[in-house]
Amino acid sequence: MGASERFESYMEHLAAGLGHVDRNAGLKGYCTGLMLPGARKSVEPMAARVDPRHASARHQSLHHFVAKADWSDLEMLKRVSQYVMPKMDFATGGYWIIDDTGFPKKGKHSVGVARQYCGVLGKQDNCQVAVSISLANEGASLPVAYRLYLPKDWAKDRKRRATAGVPVGIKFATKTEIALEQLEQLLAEGTPKHCVLADAGYGVDGSFRNRLDELGLPYVVGITSAVVVWPPGVAPLPPKRYSGQGRPPVMPRRTRARQPQSVKALAEGLPSSAFQAVSWREGTNATLSGRFAAVRVRHAGGNAGRARLQPEQWLLIEWPLGDTEPLKYYLSNLPPETAIDELVTKAHMRWRIERDYQDLKQELGLGHYEGRGWRGFHHHASLSIAAYGFLVSERLAAGRSSRSKKNFIERQVPALPEDYVPRGSTARATPRSGFTHDAAPSAQRSTHTTPRSVSPLRSSKRRQPLVTQ
Repeated sequence: MGASERFESYMEHLAAGLGHVDRNAGLKGYCTGLMLPGARKSVEPMAARVDPRHASARHQSLHHFVAKADWSDLEMLKRVSQYVMPKMDFATGGYWIIDDTGFPKKGKHSVGVARQYCGVLGKQDNCQVAVSISLANEGASLPVAYRLYLPKDWAKDRKRRATAGVPVGIKFATKTEIALEQLEQLLAEGTPKHCVLADAGYGVDGSFRNRLDELGLPYVVGITSAVVVWPPGVAPLPPKRYSGQGRPPVMPRRTRARQPQSVKALAEGLPSSAFQAVSWREGTNATLSGRFAAVRVRHAGGNAGRARLQPEQWLLIEWPLGDTEPLKYYLSNLPPETAIDELVTKAHMRWRIERDYQDLKQELGLGHYEGRGWRGFHHHASLSIAAYGFLVSERLAAGRSSRSKKNFIERQVPALPEDYVPRGSTARATPRSGFTHDAAPSAQRSTHTTPRSVSPLRSSKRRQPLVTQ
């Protein structure tokens, strides 16, 4: 079976979850448009590439499919996972990788847009932010949960919510709360308790780490240099003795001589012999390695830390040779016997979600959706992930560690009509026959570089729970 036949089979598997056979053509056309070459993956230019002789009609049908049709993006992601995950090998373990990504936006009407930190820009600016979880192993990764973060101003604004079609049940939630909700849903579906990885934006939240402990999930999460811990061999005094009245004391006691310290101060006080060189994987040109120290500590900061004596856990410190201060810090609840090279390998597995976002944005138009509504935003994202999932599956099936997506889809790209002019072009003085020009903003051009490698999936016509091994 060739790639085209496998793609057809994959589309049939996904279409079974759309709820209506009339939506099947929209699914196939949209995913095809996302995978065909082209700088812009919004509806209009995709319609012109997929069906250049009927671009106007195809534009309207694709727009209806992604922005209006009532199908579940959650079901779509589940079916993508069902197809990809059987091809992934979890013999050496798996990972739940949590992260968020931003999409710069102008104006204030697109759902969830607000002035907030945007990782793409590296600063505060107008953008949308989505929280996602990728399931990964050493050879592949795939987003399995994806949801827009709705800022407080949006969550409280009934008029804007109604206009954007935000579901009534969606209330304000922090990014860590969204991630925990996604994790709990995945676990409720019977997925394994893989190690959770997250950056400092999530790792500094003590309630987030405590909830992972409660769920029985191992984790290696980034923290900032200001996080306060009890260093090795130092612990607070036990709580005061119970007097028999009121609630028993639970707060550990501190003295002037017995105080916790920041992880930065702890790292700077370690002898050089505490650090060692550790390699974690083969890079493009060389083995990736660094200088690390791992010590057992107890978290001491925040109300939760003061109210209870926290269990010991690993503090992993990355301090490149020659740098004046440590580069990164991680906390982990992995067992005390865990070797430092395993800690380092797990801590640096987060690069896979960054590759997910790079491929999804540069190759599959994740950030190119031009609509303003909640439904369209999530439909477009789930379809981008569906297209990505097929490419992941093809790469795993081929047994290659990397390959360009261009070689996967064995089909001829239809040529654009000679008189076709993108919407918004100043060259369009009068309407062209066969095209309509209402709806959809101008097609902006991006300057993306060459495509990157992608990653895993297996189809089943019956509805099944998400299974990863």
